[in-house]
Amino acid sequence: MKAARSGAGKRSRSTPRSDTRRAMNVMLLGGGGREHALAWRIAKSPLLRSLTVTHDNPGFPDGVVRAEGDPVAWARQHAIDLVVVGPDNPLAEGIADRMWDAGVPTFGPRRGAARIEWSKSFAKELMARHGIPTASFSIHDDRESAHRAVTGPCVVKADGLALGKGVVVADGADEAHAAIDHAMSGAFGAAGSRVLLEERLQGPELSIFALTDGTRRAYFPPCRDHKRRYDGDRGPNTGGMGAFCPVPGIDPALLARIDREIVAPTIAAMRDEGALYQGVLYVGLMLTDDGPKVIEFNARFGDPECQPLMLLLDEDLLPLLDACAHGRLESRNLQVHAGAAACVVLVAADYPGTVEKGMPITGDLRDTDDSVVFFAGAKRRGSSIVADGGRVLGVTSRGRDLPDALARCYERARRIHFERCDYRRDIGGAV
Repeated sequence: MKAARSGAGKRSRSTPRSDTRRAMNVMLLGGGGREHALAWRIAKSPLLRSLTVTHDNPGFPDGVVRAEGDPVAWARQHAIDLVVVGPDNPLAEGIADRMWDAGVPTFGPRRGAARIEWSKSFAKELMARHGIPTASFSIHDDRESAHRAVTGPCVVKADGLALGKGVVVADGADEAHAAIDHAMSGAFGAAGSRVLLEERLQGPELSIFALTDGTRRAYFPPCRDHKRRYDGDRGPNTGGMGAFCPVPGIDPALLARIDREIVAPTIAAMRDEGALYQGVLYVGLMLTDDGPKVIEFNARFGDPECQPLMLLLDEDLLPLLDACAHGRLESRNLQVHAGAAACVVLVAADYPGTVEKGMPITGDLRDTDDSVVFFAGAKRRGSSIVADGGRVLGVTSRGRDLPDALARCYERARRIHFERCDYRRDIGGAV
């Protein structure tokens, strides 16, 4: 990547350019593992002139520029050609709307379209209106009605954004009642003031990632992630303990059905209801005996799914993101390397509870063509890198097949150290 210049290429913002062959100044919002993976992939683009970031991450490529102050003002002042939004919160707060209003093209849906993630009740009602298969559900704004609706095993969800921790898969009524009380007592702030109770579906999960310009879809290979904290899918839900792609046994006929019955109708429904969806649509599915059903939508790349997806991708990401923003995406499957990729997340031992921070990270952190350690909850302190969160690192590798990719991940994980480091030993173990 060419060295970034903070004042490079200033020009009028009145007419955003959309020529895919132009050199581009890019701004990336966010600083976690997902954003490290996006920065790593974007930095490989021959179209990149400069990369500006809004957060610090010790893994970001050399030469990045750190934006200061309001990102919209910075983007306008420094002739940013494309903003790439990583996390969910800025989308829910309307950052894409503000960028577009300032004349700055943005990859990531506007607030009205991102509502498909930040309001689970909106997403469920959208699916009900448009016949998109999902679990049966009820929505509750008060604790008493939620408790009355519990009859046994179910899924309890906080309506809003809760950092991946607002979902409880309850094995019985007592656990469901406790989850309702937890959410509606303020554990997730305003996000838990409304809860959903859903039918508990049965079957393997699948994650689908589709780039879209509001009409056309370009697909990454299907992924599977592991949300439970401990081996054997035990313990509380987390933001993700590991992921792999592609998923063995998923045939083209099933993917065509998912596109026909779920992804295409969802994008059309958003467009028809006046909320054009441009960005990446993440569809979390359960493969039930009755066919695929939606568990949830996200309006951004998953974390840690983004990490193996970026390692597996075998084409330039930047023009794809730009095409989504400008309404000229080609419907197709994206080009990927042969084989598979996987990510194993190294966490602080007490995650997802309160964790200790500041422990030095040592060991094999170097990047290679087929193995990268992505920094999630880590920061630089002097000449050292230290743990600074619950999910600390995403050890990600590509191999000739899934067992090979996983073996490479675990071999690297054993060579990385920080005090009270832990990780699941069974990522991909169900295949």
